[in-house]
Amino acid sequence: MHKPIHVAQIMGRMMGGGVEATIMNHYRFLDHDQIQFDFIAQDDSDNIPLEAISTAGGHVYTVPSYKNLPKYIEACEKLFKEIQPDIVHSNMNALSVFPLSAAKHAEIPIRIAHSHSTDNPNEFIKTTAKTLLRPFSKIYPTHLVACGSLSAEWLFGKTAVQSGNVHYIRNAIDLQRFVFNRVQRKNLRDSIGVVDGQFVVGQIGRFSAQKNQMLSIEIMQHLIQIIPDAVLVFLGIGDMMNAVKEKVANLGLERHVRFMGLRHDANSWYSAFDALLFPSLYEGLPLTVIEAQAAGLPIISSDHVTEEAFVNKKLITTVALDSSSRVWAQTLANTFSNTYRRTNIDHTTVLQEAGYEIRDSARDMQQWYQQIAA
Repeated sequence: MHKPIHVAQIMGRMMGGGVEATIMNHYRFLDHDQIQFDFIAQDDSDNIPLEAISTAGGHVYTVPSYKNLPKYIEACEKLFKEIQPDIVHSNMNALSVFPLSAAKHAEIPIRIAHSHSTDNPNEFIKTTAKTLLRPFSKIYPTHLVACGSLSAEWLFGKTAVQSGNVHYIRNAIDLQRFVFNRVQRKNLRDSIGVVDGQFVVGQIGRFSAQKNQMLSIEIMQHLIQIIPDAVLVFLGIGDMMNAVKEKVANLGLERHVRFMGLRHDANSWYSAFDALLFPSLYEGLPLTVIEAQAAGLPIISSDHVTEEAFVNKKLITTVALDSSSRVWAQTLANTFSNTYRRTNIDHTTVLQEAGYEIRDSARDMQQWYQQIAA
């Protein structure tokens, strides 16, 4: 009997973020008789979808955090020798140098470095580490992958992109799951005590410096001066969550901010929101922005997000990241005062044509794995 191609996906610390969602989205739509994934996660992960992985026939293995680098590399190499995958596919951006060096020492023939992100000069320590590692990004992989040209150029350089040495895997989604739904809108808004006509701003993503939730709270402080009953809803977890909650309390904004934690019905929340706030310091190609566009949700985004993500430009308003929180608040208020009414208009066709339908993308991924493993 034909054995499926065995791919070890290196996930780092799993916290329910966009990178994990992208890989899991593809995994669900692969033919598991042809391609099978194992997931290598750090033992400090907060959200490993064990049931979804095991149901599809995959396995999860944990290794120490990369913060203890010698132990991390040693554990990866030992694991690769034990499970002998056909392909090691690392999703750790500049940090992929470490698991892929272990994979090379374990004599794994196909090693993929996948760039999902960029960097931000304001995160000095993180950016310095990434800058030091980037020159090594092409030493250990046999194949280079990115979600878009900006993230590809950032990690692998212009020459690799221009010479066609980078394969692209879009941050694709099941588009129909995100289509606007009036019933879901009412039920979710009722669940958080929001009435018809009240302005609900959403932000989805892990709580981290990159996602800039601290700025969101400052924006909210000004927004309620314009729209007094406005509400901000956070979906996600992360290391900075308590600090953000503390800021909300210090500013007396508890009545206007909801923390919903990690939700498995995030697709429905896009129907409940009136606008998506996306003030990220940097991004590769954010899944959340693609999902919001599928739902026809207006997006207020920082100008540090790649334009590649803006497929349906009618839904996008960009604000300079260094603009004041008052400017951000007024921009949000303008979205509301434009009396934008959520409708059942189809927003998915343009996204499918741009390569963001998961069934198409998973088929392409499967064919690519089969091609490089042949």
